[in-house]
Amino acid sequence: MVMNHPGDVMLSEIRETPNMLRNLVKSFDSNVTAQNLFKTHDFQSVIILARGTSDNAAHFLKYLIEIKLGLPAGLASPSAATMYSAKFKYQKTLIVALSQSGQSADLIAFANAAKAGSGYVLSITNAPDSPLAQISDLHIPINAGPERAVPATKSYVGQLFVSFLLVNAWSENAVNVDQLISSAENWCESTSKIDDFAAAFDITKPVYVLGRGYSYPNAKEFALKLQETSLIPVQGMSSSDFLHGPIASLRSDSQVIFIAPIGTPKDSFGESPARIREITGKVFWVGTSDLSKENDIVLQGNRAETEVEASIADAIAFQLITHKVATLNGLNPDSPRGLNKITITR
Repeated sequence: MVMNHPGDVMLSEIRETPNMLRNLVKSFDSNVTAQNLFKTHDFQSVIILARGTSDNAAHFLKYLIEIKLGLPAGLASPSAATMYSAKFKYQKTLIVALSQSGQSADLIAFANAAKAGSGYVLSITNAPDSPLAQISDLHIPINAGPERAVPATKSYVGQLFVSFLLVNAWSENAVNVDQLISSAENWCESTSKIDDFAAAFDITKPVYVLGRGYSYPNAKEFALKLQETSLIPVQGMSSSDFLHGPIASLRSDSQVIFIAPIGTPKDSFGESPARIREITGKVFWVGTSDLSKENDIVLQGNRAETEVEASIADAIAFQLITHKVATLNGLNPDSPRGLNKITITR
């Protein structure tokens, strides 16, 4: 692709995702150390360390660990190490650090403090030579290749996919990822469907993105991508949390996007769609039409074997949507104002 227009870089990187997934399968198949980690260590709990987009992937990993392994899994508070110099007691604890760049000072500080407290640090980054990767007990590279656009796209999907491969290996569950990768390829080719969905979207009106369970991380990430690329405030949250207060801010012109991958349990969203339709008629669905009504706008997902696999593939769909929404509104998602590719937090 010749990069002549705003957004060309982001689009080309999204379309590299299926090939990245194939390469990850090959590299993971030979990573016996990662596959056998729970056989060689008596881990009793997991702490997941991340910021930004990687923190949304961390929520996905948290769900997988709690559901598939039944272990307590928590999200780290990096400030505990950087602001308060906490002394951790992490015996029999696995710390999984997710980072695109592996350079954020607070993540590195927390990982070092966790190791000092007898924790085992596994990092997943797109930078095998980064400081975070180097201090880890075990590192798994995403091997997404360079990401020149500021919004993280293929690296986010790579983090979801590695999390999926890891937890299935740890739970001794064999998987066939061919359908998942095929779904990823189909999304990259679904130009007209993406265009129609994006054209129905108005960035001058309030936006909420809602998920539940495995789709909750993607709801948060979709909201973040809209914030980054269209420069608008967006709420991304659980549909259950939405009913516990934020629904009061809903207006008749608000737009609500439900992330509902194929395989989503039927009653996942409870009464929230009905209560939302009482206030606004602008309801969108990404993934399945099973819960939609006649006037809702639906981007039907590609077939995948499970809800988890559909969630990974559908991440490509909302990345393409955010790209298209931005370019339709004359914005450049490759380099949004006020943002740098690497954010160093302390």
